[in-house]
Amino acid sequence: MNEFLDSIIKRDPAAKSKLSVILTYPGAKAVFFHRIANFFAIAKFNLVARIISQFSRFLTGIEIHPNAKIGKNLFIDHGMGVVIGETSEIGDNVTIYHMVTLGGISPSINSDDQRNTKRHPTLMDNVVVGSGAQILGPVVVGKNAKIGANAVVTKDVDENSVMVGIPAKNVGEDSTLDENFKPYGITQDSDKN
Repeated sequence: MNEFLDSIIKRDPAAKSKLSVILTYPGAKAVFFHRIANFFAIAKFNLVARIISQFSRFLTGIEIHPNAKIGKNLFIDHGMGVVIGETSEIGDNVTIYHMVTLGGISPSINSDDQRNTKRHPTLMDNVVVGSGAQILGPVVVGKNAKIGANAVVTKDVDENSVMVGIPAKNVGEDSTLDENFKPYGITQDSDKN
């Protein structure tokens, strides 16, 4: 828990203390409730898991399916409107801003054939997803990739890529291994280019 809270404080200059994160950050609450819902989903108590996830959605405005797989230190900043689908997989130290969808693209017809198949995205470690971005289908977003605000991603994304637009296109690479968090994949020197 300490590592999780420290990771949020490191990535958000507005986070003043661990207590403030616990009490006022909907993303932290959503991840906490997801851990409980996921426990019940793994134990095959699916109705209990869904009730917990819907209660969390009511409290936070963030919907995470109980079966989604989430690594360490997921930071959902602001959070309102975030949707994380059932077969989504999220690596470690991922940052997601508000109004992001990790969704499927399969139509709702013939749902039985779609059960137990990968329909949602996989985000590898250290990915940053800007507000309003839509990542759709069973695509893989590589390590350290940055997805710009409102981008629509429907194809796999290479490691270190910076993706923007509709449909999203790779506009560069951020391969620095700098430990300083760079929201939206930019540095202070970016405006000089």
